[in-house]
Amino acid sequence: MKYLLLIYGNEEKWASIATESLDKEIAKQDAWNTRHLASGELLAAYGLGGESEAQLVRRKDGAPFATDGPYLESKEFVCSLYVIDVESPERAREIAAEMPWANVQPIEMWPILHDVFDDRH
Repeated sequence: MKYLLLIYGNEEKWASIATESLDKEIAKQDAWNTRHLASGELLAAYGLGGESEAQLVRRKDGAPFATDGPYLESKEFVCSLYVIDVESPERAREIAAEMPWANVQPIEMWPILHDVFDDRH
């Protein structure tokens, strides 16, 4: 079963982390990525741009129309996302809890109920 793992953050939080500490945390995350890629459990990992780079896209008069945003009610936004494929919800929780950021920030975990790529096979 596939799961989406989300890490939330905000500009203030990232700016407060000393460069040398951030480098160590990134190295820990890279090791986590490498371990779970090698096991075949990690299918995708993406770090997202900051909230100032996000846009809201709609269709207006048949054409794409983009505005700044989203304008968030909370300070935090999704900053990284991961897709894992595991045998059980318990294994998904184990992997999420192994993430280096999980000791300071909860990892949001969502089951993926529909996968268009699986439907193609």
